[in-house]
Amino acid sequence: MEKRRVVITGMGTVNPIGNTVAESWSAVQAGRCGIGPITRYDTSEMKVKLAGEVRELDIDGLLGKREAKKMDRFTQLSLIAAGECMDDAGLDLEQENLDRCGVLFSSGIGGFETVGDAHRRGSERGYDSVSPFMIPMIISNMAAGHMAIRYGFRGMCSCVVTACAGGTNAVGDAFRHIRDGYAEVMLCGGGEAAVTPLAMGGFTAMKALCESTDPLRASIPFDAQRSGFVMGEGAGALLLEEYGHAQARGARIYAEVIGYGANCDAHHITAPAPGGAGGAACMAQALADAGVEPEAVDYVNAHGTSTPLNDESETAAIHTLFGDHAKKLLVSSTKSMTGHLLGAAGAVEAIFTALALKEGFAPATIGYQVPDPACDLDVVPNQGRSAQLRIALSNSLGFGGHNAAIVLKKWEE
Repeated sequence: MEKRRVVITGMGTVNPIGNTVAESWSAVQAGRCGIGPITRYDTSEMKVKLAGEVRELDIDGLLGKREAKKMDRFTQLSLIAAGECMDDAGLDLEQENLDRCGVLFSSGIGGFETVGDAHRRGSERGYDSVSPFMIPMIISNMAAGHMAIRYGFRGMCSCVVTACAGGTNAVGDAFRHIRDGYAEVMLCGGGEAAVTPLAMGGFTAMKALCESTDPLRASIPFDAQRSGFVMGEGAGALLLEEYGHAQARGARIYAEVIGYGANCDAHHITAPAPGGAGGAACMAQALADAGVEPEAVDYVNAHGTSTPLNDESETAAIHTLFGDHAKKLLVSSTKSMTGHLLGAAGAVEAIFTALALKEGFAPATIGYQVPDPACDLDVVPNQGRSAQLRIALSNSLGFGGHNAAIVLKKWEE
């Protein structure tokens, strides 16, 4: 079967460093930190005080107060990102075969804020008193469902739930769906809103979160003093199109998606496989899918969570796959700015990776102060760098051993 070319023609995001793609990319270029004191609930009795929150976003104005009330925050953020993406792509829905347009949108946890609110209400008033919208608000596929309803996309509509790998899986699965001839257009990405007392308490109990109170020394990927990830929230949406379809309508193209890998460590529910074996195999699979040799890769947007195990094992995986070329790679973690957006992380990072290729700019790993011999890569410390970038890889690694990687190429006619 002939493999069709797939391009990115629209992008949208809300995240801790910006409420649009333009705002977010400007913040990336400036190396701005989006982490700060939690404002969404009282943290006085909790260990973790910092998060990457979406701020100053007029949700009611953008979605309508009545409709927004029926959605969990993760769906609200996802729909706003999708709205920007669709506007950016300029797709004329009246000219499309909507049976050949689909949605693949991830969420690692779904409506966690609604779960907490419903439990409190049920405890106080009886569980039959919870909102009739509770179930459709909490299920992880609801952001995808809302998007399909809003845009009339009648093709495949699904939600990838692979923890922190979900956003990248969604983009990769959408890429394959188009490449293999099942659709011309796919709206894909991920959304998450887990800055809630229950979610944060759960991650704190498992010793996954950083407990620092200094925003500039909290999410510090690859730094020897890293101590856990910082929770972030937000959404990223991308419109993928078959190249001929995009070309026929004169669409602007940001980058080309050329490869995808997905596998599982099959090792542990939270810890990566020793030496990053699964991550290395996943990246190798993505490059083989793209028909690209490791030496051709210029930039890696790392998973880079700021946890001791992840950053060390991901570094080992990069050394395993790239060998001597690892010394020449630019490898940065934009989670140093946004925190970790769980199921949305890979989608937002796909946007940053596409823009890195388009603009010839490698984002920094900010907050980097203390080198770790176990993370001996060029992590683009503290200041982004202009560079000739042609091929880039974006990694995501999730609890359960899920690994996903996509390969993007600078757009060239």
